[in-house]
Amino acid sequence: MKKKIIRITTVPMSLIGLLGGQLRYMSTYFSILGVASRGSKNELSSLQKLEGVPTYAIEMTRKITPIKDLVAVYKLYKLFKKERPFIVHSHTPKAGTLSMLAAKLAGVPHRLHTIAGLPLLEATGFKRTVLNTVEKITYACATKIYPNSHGLKHIILEHKFTSNDKLKVIAEGSSNGIDTDRFNPEKFDNEDKNRTLKKSLNIHEEDFVFVFVGRLVSDKGVNELIEAFNKISGTHKNTKLLLLGDYENELDPLFEDTLNSISKNKQIVSTGWVHDVCPYFAISNVLTFPSYREGFPNVVMQAGAMGLPCIVTDINGCNEIIIEGKNGTIIPVKNKDILYDKMLNMLLGHIRFDPGICRNLIVSRYQREVVWKALLEEYNHLKP
Repeated sequence: MKKKIIRITTVPMSLIGLLGGQLRYMSTYFSILGVASRGSKNELSSLQKLEGVPTYAIEMTRKITPIKDLVAVYKLYKLFKKERPFIVHSHTPKAGTLSMLAAKLAGVPHRLHTIAGLPLLEATGFKRTVLNTVEKITYACATKIYPNSHGLKHIILEHKFTSNDKLKVIAEGSSNGIDTDRFNPEKFDNEDKNRTLKKSLNIHEEDFVFVFVGRLVSDKGVNELIEAFNKISGTHKNTKLLLLGDYENELDPLFEDTLNSISKNKQIVSTGWVHDVCPYFAISNVLTFPSYREGFPNVVMQAGAMGLPCIVTDINGCNEIIIEGKNGTIIPVKNKDILYDKMLNMLLGHIRFDPGICRNLIVSRYQREVVWKALLEEYNHLKP
């Protein structure tokens, strides 16, 4: 019989999107069970069709909700005692804390947690103290922690959340790598389709297009991005800023001035969340991604694989994917002036990048099969 692995995220879209293809690959070697909340549209039900693995719903929240969290820990404990997995492997902060605690109580031999970012880094005061404590509890209950970038590993050690012997970066980083066959500009080199998409977005053929992909929240640097672009669009009418993503006003709202600019500046195009970002990359010139914190951002790898240079902040993950002057440029965090300067210089052609080099640097390091094989090897080395 195959050994059982339970893979857990707080919400189902993380299993579907962030780990797409990985569960199906691992199911060849192990018996896989996917666990997450049902989702607002019962997205968990589609995971079995997409990945070919069974699923189990346990409601978990992304906020601090002590009573609901205790209920979730109990349900996870009962599930682990019933299923008797060889490995419980969690992703996302809340799922990590709840499942690592429940797995330890249930006596699961291998309790693995992947870190793809530390939201607590932007917290202060009492909230920061609480989050630091919760993070240490998660790491203490786990038998192995996988930061998905070397920079993130350094931050974890710097904050003394755990010891070095518990930490390991899989492959060269990333939780899942990237499907470089899907993210391939040659598949979207269709002038008619590109022209139609541009027309639907009110983007003209002569426009230079900056694109942002991600949650439209403050800690993604969207306030600084909008301020920098407003300055550019005031003097360069042949520019557009394409925003692909949803707002999270309850968790991390944008400034009121930022929201007003997005709604009033006709050179800013906000689409909301889109299922397939590839066509939008195909009509763009540069990815702008001035985030405050990341683990190992998929969007930067995706844009690079599509041949786009990237403007990113000097944070872990971003500063590993981007090599200064080769496939993009790295700027300080929360610096709207340098962001403006880099955007302007790319617009004017003062800074140029080879799309082929941008793509090759991603293909050679972050194909998802490379990450999957490295993780499989890690699983296989774990002793019963």
